Amino acid sequence: MPAASPLPPRSQTLAIFRSLLRVSRKFPDYNIREYVKRRTTDAFRQNKTLTDPSAVASAIADAQSQLDIAKRQAIVYSLYAPKVKSIMELRNN
Repeated sequence: MPAASPLPPRSQTLAIFRSLLRVSRKFPDYNIREYVKRRTTDAFRQNKTLTDPSAVASAIADAQSQLDIAKRQAIVYSLYAPKVKSIMELRNN
């Protein structure tokens, strides 16, 4: 019977979570910014009950790939951001 690989450290998981939330703030569009935040929290809440080390490692790898995608998309969206703010951003100020 092969030895089970240990779970990734909690600090790694929290670092990816924080990075995703940080990247979400870089999106100029309110709707996309809120979607990325909501999707991040929902995914981490859904996966918090995982106990199988391979499933946890897979979820961490998926989160890392989502982080890479979000970073690239934030750059692209900032290049083509509209000059006018949305009504939601105007209300918050």
